[in-house]
Amino acid sequence: MGQIAAFFRLLAAGWALARADALIPRELDPILPPSLKALARFIRLFSGMEAKYGRPGQRLARSLEKLGPVAIKLGQFLSTRADMFGTQFAEDLGRLKDRLDPFPLEIARAEVERALGRPVSEAFTSFGPPIAAASIAQAHPATLPDGRKVAVKVLRPGIERRVADESAALRLAARLAERFAPASRRLEPVLFVETVIRSLVLELDLRLEAAAAAELGEVMNRDGYMRAPAVVWDGVGKRALTLEWATGLALSEAAALDQPGLDRSLLADNLIRAFLSQALDHGVFHADLHEGNLFVAAPSILTAVDFGIVGRLGPAERKYLAEILYGFLQRDYVRVAQVHFDAGYVPLTHDVNAFAQALRAVGEAVFGRPANEVSMGRLLAQLFEITALFDMRLRPELVLLQKTMVTVEGVARRLDPSHDLWAAADPVVRRWITRELSPVAKVRDFVDDAVAAMRSLRRLAEGGQTTVVVAPDRGAPALVWFAVGAATAGVAFLVALWFG
Repeated sequence: MGQIAAFFRLLAAGWALARADALIPRELDPILPPSLKALARFIRLFSGMEAKYGRPGQRLARSLEKLGPVAIKLGQFLSTRADMFGTQFAEDLGRLKDRLDPFPLEIARAEVERALGRPVSEAFTSFGPPIAAASIAQAHPATLPDGRKVAVKVLRPGIERRVADESAALRLAARLAERFAPASRRLEPVLFVETVIRSLVLELDLRLEAAAAAELGEVMNRDGYMRAPAVVWDGVGKRALTLEWATGLALSEAAALDQPGLDRSLLADNLIRAFLSQALDHGVFHADLHEGNLFVAAPSILTAVDFGIVGRLGPAERKYLAEILYGFLQRDYVRVAQVHFDAGYVPLTHDVNAFAQALRAVGEAVFGRPANEVSMGRLLAQLFEITALFDMRLRPELVLLQKTMVTVEGVARRLDPSHDLWAAADPVVRRWITRELSPVAKVRDFVDDAVAAMRSLRRLAEGGQTTVVVAPDRGAPALVWFAVGAATAGVAFLVALWFG
């Protein structure tokens, strides 16, 4: 029964896309084979007035907004794949807004009471009408008994059921695409859809968002580029979240950039450096940094809200990102190519030097131009476009990273149209490279690996699970471990003196 319902939901979505000429857009006619061109013309017989206005990406974005939260999230993720759909199409999808009409205040109060297990009047001395409404939740201003102003986020009633129903239809669409559309397989439709759905499901438990806000708040405090409102844990439940009020005005407000004393150039620097330091130094980053989630105050205070989407990078992905950016900064295309091969992103059946040549075609086209004309997001999009020639497939761990980077770049350009993104990124990337890839860092990693290996050997020997040849005496393994560890530490010390 569930599959039948998913099928009919998919048909309804297809009908909405056909009405907007967003299924097989007319702009694709010149490159379509005859059989597909005939199908496209038949589908367009059912198009409506909405099909007459805007580019394909704009028509698709409007349709996805009407289809609901899962469709909106899908469009936001698709906006990262300029390599497959083109830069203009991706930019149009990147402007997808997640803003809807609010639900009534009385329902919000009832939801908060159920989530917190006590009356709203007991938790707050005031609880106002909604100030922002998205497809998943809406936010209300409130005041705590101690006088602090807070924002209370409340999930929409029945949103879990709607997300589950829409997710089933999306999974069915992904399976059909993977089976019947070979060209889509490089996008890994099933894996891609699961990434989208997983991201959305995590947003449905506001206790997880509270934990993310607290974690990112600690990370931001270490760097100082960005702030996060403190979590009010007494006001946290599965369907309600309370944060201290953010300083300043949301960037989505027209008056935000007209505040007196605002240093727009420094704000743009802080935004780029905040994102990169979160991703590179800490491996965790706010993955939804659009204007509505960023508050600014004079002179350069930047506060992030809405921690429903958090990106995470392991050591290998952090190294990949840092070396890619550093390699392009240094115009060292062989190094960038080698990083792709070392990370396993490009199959070893290809030639490193040929891939470096392709990367040079990307890099040299942008360097030498004014810095404010060089788009980091577009550079990465072109990079992924080139990698299509070398069988690079979708990496789910990089989807959120690219999505956020493109968003952050767009916001930085709005803050300061002449902003030099590469100059802003340089100190953070260079700091990471110096700390993690210097000779001393390599020796440190070697020592850590050696010590860990010796500890493992000692545990195995003491547990009687292996035979140590050096002597029958049980003290010998410990002696060997100590000697090797001491020798390794001595080498590390001498190298540190030499390079430090």
